[in-house]
Amino acid sequence: MNHPPENIDARSRDVLRAVIDGFLETGEAVGSRTLARRLGLNLSPATIRNVMADLQEAGLLFAPHASAGRLPTEAGLRLFVDGLLQLGHLSEAERKSIEVQCQTSGRTIEQVLGEATRTLSGLSNCAGLVLAPKSDKELKHLEFVHLGPGRALVIMVTVDGRVENRLIDVPVGLPASSLIEATNYLSARLVGTTLAEARARIEGEMLADRSSLDQLTKELVQAGLATWSGEGDDRLLIVSGTEKLLEDVNAVEDLERVRNLFSVLETKEGLVRLLDATAGAEGVQIYIGAQNELFGLAGCSVIVAPYTDADQQIVGAIGVIGPTRMNYARIIPVVDYTAQVVGKVLA
Repeated sequence: MNHPPENIDARSRDVLRAVIDGFLETGEAVGSRTLARRLGLNLSPATIRNVMADLQEAGLLFAPHASAGRLPTEAGLRLFVDGLLQLGHLSEAERKSIEVQCQTSGRTIEQVLGEATRTLSGLSNCAGLVLAPKSDKELKHLEFVHLGPGRALVIMVTVDGRVENRLIDVPVGLPASSLIEATNYLSARLVGTTLAEARARIEGEMLADRSSLDQLTKELVQAGLATWSGEGDDRLLIVSGTEKLLEDVNAVEDLERVRNLFSVLETKEGLVRLLDATAGAEGVQIYIGAQNELFGLAGCSVIVAPYTDADQQIVGAIGVIGPTRMNYARIIPVVDYTAQVVGKVLA
């Protein structure tokens, strides 16, 4: 496909904007007669057809099936979002709603972020998503819980109320006394320190063989530590409102797109990579369709913005994911303001 030209003339821009406006409103192809009425520029349908043909040749529009109308390509949507879109403004009521929903009022950071994604989902009619910051808070509690043959649960609570549970494999037939001993050993060394500090201390003891643990309990302690070893990503990804993605399904192709999107949402690793990339940029980032390899099959758009902590360091990202036919003019400022509010909450 050709690269979209940066210098298309004003008439072509008007036609492209009108096609995309119609597509965002109805999800259907827009014909030349409809455009002639929309534009009101005394252009004949024949002239508009010629302009649409030029836009199609440039890779900005395409004709679905045998339809006489046109739909925007992902490149056309990209050009629209980058240069032709007029952003809406949030009302005072909408701003207040976002602020109220994101108040801490005794809630943990995860609860606040979860509420923020639900608010975003409601305002955008898309799925909301957020990547919670890594926690370096001091630990308050750690415990091993037996779940059945060969399985145990490690529960860790930080002083700010963050709770994380991890499943680990343990030797079949491990005695309950080993779980208790491992809990006591780690609690004595973890509580009141950050996980990184405690891990360095415990690994030092293990290497120097200064611990008084038997071999089974040592293995249990090491398995517990490995769940937070830093290998891979242990941050919390929160997704809300996925059911909204089913509200606008009009055809079999739409249903297949949503199925692909659900598969994407179940792939934490890919979403975390995307949000990390966003966190390395400034302001709202918009990914349309195949522009991001993760969403090529899903035919969707992602609008995300980074948020900061008290030190003005970017620690995460928040946004929405939905069909390419989303209301960009409304959603972009909603995402932007929510990220600002979340940053103030963490300050």
